[in-house]
Parts: sequence; structure tokens; C-alpha cells
Amino acid sequence: MEVYTSDSSDTDSREQKTIDFGRMSLDLGTLEDHLTSPQKALLKSSGDIETMLLNHNRLVGLPRVLQQFANLKVLDLSSNAITQLPDAICQLPLVTLIAKNNLLTNCSLPKSLLAKQAGVGGYGHGHSTLKELNLSGNQLTYFPEQVTELRYLKYLYVGGNKITGISKDIWKMQSLHVLSLGGNLISEVPDAVGSLSQLQALVLCDNLIENLPMSIARLKNLKSLLLHKNRLRHLPKDIVALKNLTELSLRDNPLVVRFVQDMALKPPTLLELAGRIVKASGQRPGPYDIPRTLAEYLNSANCCVNPNCKGVFFDNRVEHIKFVDFCGKYRVPLLQYLCSSKCIEHEEPARGYSASSSAASSANSGFMMRKVLLG
Repeated sequence: MEVYTSDSSDTDSREQKTIDFGRMSLDLGTLEDHLTSPQKALLKSSGDIETMLLNHNRLVGLPRVLQQFANLKVLDLSSNAITQLPDAICQLPLVTLIAKNNLLTNCSLPKSLLAKQAGVGGYGHGHSTLKELNLSGNQLTYFPEQVTELRYLKYLYVGGNKITGISKDIWKMQSLHVLSLGGNLISEVPDAVGSLSQLQALVLCDNLIENLPMSIARLKNLKSLLLHKNRLRHLPKDIVALKNLTELSLRDNPLVVRFVQDMALKPPTLLELAGRIVKASGQRPGPYDIPRTLAEYLNSANCCVNPNCKGVFFDNRVEHIKFVDFCGKYRVPLLQYLCSSKCIEHEEPARGYSASSSAASSANSGFMMRKVLLG
């Protein structure tokens, strides 16, 4: 017997009794013949079968005899042409259901993914044993609401569809460890996502997302956050509170593109350097002491706004955003032009914060920024 293990599910690693009809170019009729063949006697031992691999075939539906495999825990239907998942599939004690890369629509799914009657192992009405569900690469146009019934689901993959939004009831899925929604048409992430306290990986890449909710910062167990290829222009400031985050991917967002452009090295020209040196000397050169172009250039000098700096700049400058108090109520961002990055004044830590906590916060911010750029 072959051993089948999912990369992410909790499927037992012990040897399982497996039927493997994968990559055999079977159509539905031929598969039915194999399963019901007296010579193979598969139905006689159906109660012992725990894993069935039907991936990479030509199936448009599921065999009718499938429900006779009463102890089936893993079913792989990936890379077929399946257009419908029957209600009967919910009566199986499945732990892992992989139906990626098919032709499933929202109407193709059972209205409820819960068992309608007491099942194997004494589970009552309305229970589901599913821990991993993969519906990626299908034709779903909205988030399947019936998935939110699966309170014990740990791994949900619905990427590569045409989903335009995420259910506001997703907060009910408190067992979720992985939520993969990449490659859809999602433009907004609901606050409810921040309630998934067990979530370790959130995949939202290749969508149309412009903003993230502040609630993202509540995902204290999050280790991987994939946001590349979206329309993000900024991140929630509290994202630095995600201490367990080890992977943050932000490439191909306006946020990173603008930041990288701002940080691009633009060395001053020789004319700029000469002008700065003359101004720093404090002397007034005569008409024949310096070239005429440099003499005219000196008239365009701008003073650095840092009161502790006496330097000047011409065409090359450092743009810095400084937040200042406004009417004692607001923190208003002001754009400053400085002659050098060394002239950036570090803000005083807020009341109630020690120097050590401020330093730690600064270190964390720098660390997070490095991860943003590397993403």
C-alpha cells in the first residue's frame, strides 16, 4: 500500500490503505468499472480504505459507489473537470478534501458541508470532520459561505478563483491555521479576519486590495503574511506588533515601489558639491575666483530646516515626514527638506515610554522595514 500525506494537514503519518487511480486518464464510467470490478474486490474491502487518489484524470463527476467507502479520510480529486460536488460527499468522515483545478462554481458545492445525520464514530447531526479543504483553481465568484460552518477546519485554500470578497462570518472559523486567498479579485479585507486567533499564514497576494484593517495586528500567531501584487499604499501602523511574523511579502505594491524610488541613491552632482563647499566656507568669492556657472548656482541655495545645522542644499535634498502636534489634539505630518539624512531629528518618546522601550520600538520598526523591502 502507498503512503499519502498532505503537506499541511493533520492526516496521520501511519501507513494507510490507499486506492491510487491518479494520472490514469480515467473518465467517470471507466472509474466506476474499476471500483465495482469483482476481480479487484474493492467494494468488499471498502471499509478498510482510508485514502483515495483520483487526481489528474478526466472525471466530470464523482462515482456513485464512493459513499460505500465509509471510512474514507483523504480524497484527492484535483486536476479533473469536475463540475459538481454531490451532497453525499458530506456524509463521508473526510479529514482532507482536495478538489483544486476543476470546474466548480459556487452553485456546484453542497448547500451545507455538514453531515446531515449521525456519522461514523458517533458524531451527531451537523458535525464535520474536515480539517483541510482545497478549492483552489476553480470558478468560484464569491466566498463560499457554507465553509464558515466548518468550525474545526485548519487549512482552507481557495486561491486562483474569481472571488471578490471575504465573508464577514469568517470569524466563526476559530481553528483556521492557514487561509489562502491569493489570485482572486478581492478589494477589501473585513475586520473579522483579525478574529482568527489561531491563524499562522494569511495569503492575500495577487488581488486588488488597497487597505488592510487595523484588526490584522490582532493575529498574534501569524507567521506568514503574503500581500504582494496588490494596490497597497500603506500598512496599519500596529503591524509591527506581530512579533511572530517571519515572512512579509509586499513586492509589486505602490507602497514598496514608492518607497524604493524614494530610497534610490541619487548622489549629488559635482556642481552641488562645489556649491555646498563654497557656502560652508562662509566666504564670498570674487567674480574671478570661481566659474560663472558656479557663481550663478550659489544664488539657488536653500538652507537646511534643521536648526542645529548650518548646511545648504541645491537640487539634491532629503525629504522627511515629521509629525508635529497640532492644537494639542492631532499629530499632523509635515514635509521637510533637509540637506542630509543626518539632519533628521529623532522624535522624543511619548510620555510613559522609557528610553529602552523607545529603542526597542525603533529596532522593531527597522527590522520590519527590512522585511518589507526584502518581500
